[in-house]
Amino acid sequence: MPTFAAPDGTRLALHVRGDGPPLVVLPGGPMRASAYLGDLGGLTERRRLHLLDLRGTGDSEVPADPATYRCDRLVDDVETLRRHLGLERMDLLAHSAGGSLAMLYAARHPERVARLVLVTAIPWALGCRPTAEDRLAAALLRRGEPWFDGAFPAFEAWLRDPAEYDPVVSPFFHGRWDAAAIAHDAAADEQCNDAAAEVYGSEGAYDPPATRAALARCAAPVLVLAGALDGGPRPDLARRAAEAFPDARFVVQPGAGHYPWLDDPEWFSEHVDAFLAGAATPGD
Repeated sequence: MPTFAAPDGTRLALHVRGDGPPLVVLPGGPMRASAYLGDLGGLTERRRLHLLDLRGTGDSEVPADPATYRCDRLVDDVETLRRHLGLERMDLLAHSAGGSLAMLYAARHPERVARLVLVTAIPWALGCRPTAEDRLAAALLRRGEPWFDGAFPAFEAWLRDPAEYDPVVSPFFHGRWDAAAIAHDAAADEQCNDAAAEVYGSEGAYDPPATRAALARCAAPVLVLAGALDGGPRPDLARRAAEAFPDARFVVQPGAGHYPWLDDPEWFSEHVDAFLAGAATPGD
């Protein structure tokens, strides 16, 4: 497992999987170890994934200063990784909360981004966040699922008070609540650094007007991929994030929740790979 030193000396771990052109991958959570991303639906068959464990997660060291967990301060770690890999420009993929980190990186280092993929990315960096109404509307799409009646009251309680989170609501975040999704969800507790997550989006992390202005000058092609059943972000919110970029393609994966590579690996990897290769995505 390769490691490299961040600017403050913290050792960061990198998990390398697959063969092909390099693709740097930023996990979400926020502050969840990159292990949950797996092989991104088989994307490793065509790309060499460089999955970063953000500081204090997975196999990366805990930093001396907890304030460095803040999203904007993690940008320097991503830039150090690019230099460590010897890439003049890099293809970058980010999931969920990692999407805000990728946006801040593209805003600060637009010349270093070749192509950017934002997967069910929550656009906090743009001043946009899923609302309770968004999540409720997405949850109601799941009526008829065998687990819905048992999980929906807990989901409503969570929307009223996030401190009331009950794992019984987990199916709402997955397009398919099958054995793979259950195992994926069960690993979350040990993969997440909750203390770091509290700092990630803390005061000062985001400056939406400055980020929007900077991204308007980012020439890299961008793919924004939303899940049709995802409540955070819903497709409409993801589309608004795509509008921040001059050259963005927006797609909605049918039947997908917040982890689309689990819901339909073939659809996911085919569309992401086509975009990274500069080809028309299926259906275009």
